Amino acid sequence: MLPSAAAAQTPPANPAPKPAAGTVGEVVVTGQAPAVQASIDRRSYSVAADLQAQSGSIGDALRNVPSVEVDVNGNVALRGDPNVTILIDGKPSGQFRGEGKGQALQALPAERIERVEVITNPSAEFRADGTAGIINLVTKKAKGAGQTGSARLTVGTSERVFANASTGYNGEKLSVSADAFIRHDPQKQHTGEDRSRLDPATGLFADSDVAGVNHVTVDLIGGRASVDYDLDADTRLTGELRVQRFRFDLDSLTHTERSDSLDALVEVFDRATSVRQKRFNRELTTGLRRKLGGEGHEVSLSLSYEAIDYDRQRRGATFSRLPALPDAFDDQPTYNDYQQIQLKADYVRPFADGAKLKLGFDVQRDDNSQLNLGFRGPTAPGAVPDPALTSLFKFEQLLSQAYVTYERPIGDVTVLAGLRLEDSRIDLTQATLGRKDENDSSRVYPSLHVSWKATDTQTFTASYSQRVQRPDPDFYNPFPFLLDPVTYRSGNPNLKPQQTQSFELGWQYRKSPVNYLATLYYRENDKVLSDVTRDLGGGIFLVTRDNVAQTRAGGLELVANGRLGPKLTYNVSSNLYWNELDGSAQNLGKRSTVTVSGRASLSWQMTPDDLIQINGFANAKRLTAQGYIQPFGMLNIGYRHKFNDRVSGLITFQDVLDTFSYKEVVDTPILKRRVSQSVDTRGVQIGIVWTLGGGKARDPGFDFGGGSGGPTP
Repeated sequence: MLPSAAAAQTPPANPAPKPAAGTVGEVVVTGQAPAVQASIDRRSYSVAADLQAQSGSIGDALRNVPSVEVDVNGNVALRGDPNVTILIDGKPSGQFRGEGKGQALQALPAERIERVEVITNPSAEFRADGTAGIINLVTKKAKGAGQTGSARLTVGTSERVFANASTGYNGEKLSVSADAFIRHDPQKQHTGEDRSRLDPATGLFADSDVAGVNHVTVDLIGGRASVDYDLDADTRLTGELRVQRFRFDLDSLTHTERSDSLDALVEVFDRATSVRQKRFNRELTTGLRRKLGGEGHEVSLSLSYEAIDYDRQRRGATFSRLPALPDAFDDQPTYNDYQQIQLKADYVRPFADGAKLKLGFDVQRDDNSQLNLGFRGPTAPGAVPDPALTSLFKFEQLLSQAYVTYERPIGDVTVLAGLRLEDSRIDLTQATLGRKDENDSSRVYPSLHVSWKATDTQTFTASYSQRVQRPDPDFYNPFPFLLDPVTYRSGNPNLKPQQTQSFELGWQYRKSPVNYLATLYYRENDKVLSDVTRDLGGGIFLVTRDNVAQTRAGGLELVANGRLGPKLTYNVSSNLYWNELDGSAQNLGKRSTVTVSGRASLSWQMTPDDLIQINGFANAKRLTAQGYIQPFGMLNIGYRHKFNDRVSGLITFQDVLDTFSYKEVVDTPILKRRVSQSVDTRGVQIGIVWTLGGGKARDPGFDFGGGSGGPTP
């Protein structure tokens, strides 16, 4: 059988005796799983004990995971780098790509997640996408013999509601599981923006001030069903269907005042904006795994199809106060159609001396079309599309990949070497502009990991890898999109993938009940992708994305968890790092910063049935191409009471200090911009959980837990 995630991790100091060869040993689990486990190429963090995760979104859960940062819009960063690839059970998902990926992360319930694998320096077994690394979300599966199930309902302030239910059946040959969930999450956001642009005529800055309030509602409904069937002792067929409907509604009112460089007020207007987004995801995966003789010797095949319909309607009304101009109305519906087909094969061959060979290929075909329509008028949006706002853009990609890794123990040292070839063929069609572009790339990505077990309690690691960050399809579209009367956004068909070289040295000390981790890391990034704001004149700004700089980053990350007496457990992590951004080639200069981030959790098991938990985080300052993002943080408190073996209640207090916000600064010699956004995450949520089923789990035959140890994209 494939090694599971737990089997792939560093064993405890006093491991249980192994079962005899050719038999399946019974595993009895008591108490709480370790908060963190480490293997040669990844770290796995349990989120089962995080009370905020049990009542919140995946974004809430990730905010308490070492190395990970999540801002108010759901954008994820690893060690300050936002170029992260997010997988679900070892597979890429379209819901975490494109414009709505942050919204998806904020909406999906964390209760579905069993653990989070953080892979900051992946081996060649993994797809090279994600220069910052990979976050693999491993979902819960139905466990136990016969029928199992659970249900959860959580309600909170601001009319927040979340509910989910799951069920499963485990027979001798057949395993079936299913879950469904809904989420209703209203939010209120306060936004602000101060702009200053250099007036060449006077040599002075002209200012603009924007203040607004957003009312947001997120509605999500989805489900998953999976089937595993053993044709015989060596062959398993699998099938899985995931379906999700997502709706995002925003109503915004902003007030804008613009002055000239002599501080005379020249323009005042109000703007009302409404956004209605609908996203429908469907994903079907089928698979076959076959044992070839000998423990762990197997081949696997999978074929998946994913389709996403993503429609958005953005309506705006501008009311001029100064000068007294007629009102202006605009309507911009956008229709996105995304389809992906992926064929994947993996082969695993262990050897008698403990060595292991893995190889495989992956072929992916992406077809994405985006139709933007724009209507404008003095009393209502016109009936005829405005050519300046209407465009059709098509993105087609064929991504071909192959990899090989070889792992070999040499005494107390284990070496894992790998090589991955990736070839990307991209065709871009901007039909409205009559423009066709090709954006192709081909490269080999090596990796090397070394682990040395110095003692029964201490392990040292070293690793090197090369990674790539490919732009999302939207980033290639050169046609400008109207955000508001003074701001446009456009893409860049000439973007090149960002390239990264990553080095790490690690140390782990593990002796129950404590676990300490320390990692020194260094990264060099070339062709860094970042937003750039340009002044088009007359107070109009264009935000686009460019390969703007080279960056270097290095730091020390520390993680500790253990016990403070029989009833107190703690989890603490910090990241002290230096970051340098060199944008001299784009006249952006060279800047650097030294900063620190951290997170901590303290759990008090008052009684066998009562648990109190306090956790918080502080994210670090992050450099951007033209400025920086300011630090931010949050403090949460939770309480859980176990009524009996089946029913428990939960109450959480989120953002108790009301400190969660987003502030970005653009600071150049000719342009200055400050953007702020605060979200009413502060609130109280009450939940109840009911479970059924149990018993001894059947022999899984294979591990389908989500990529740890098994072939993963």
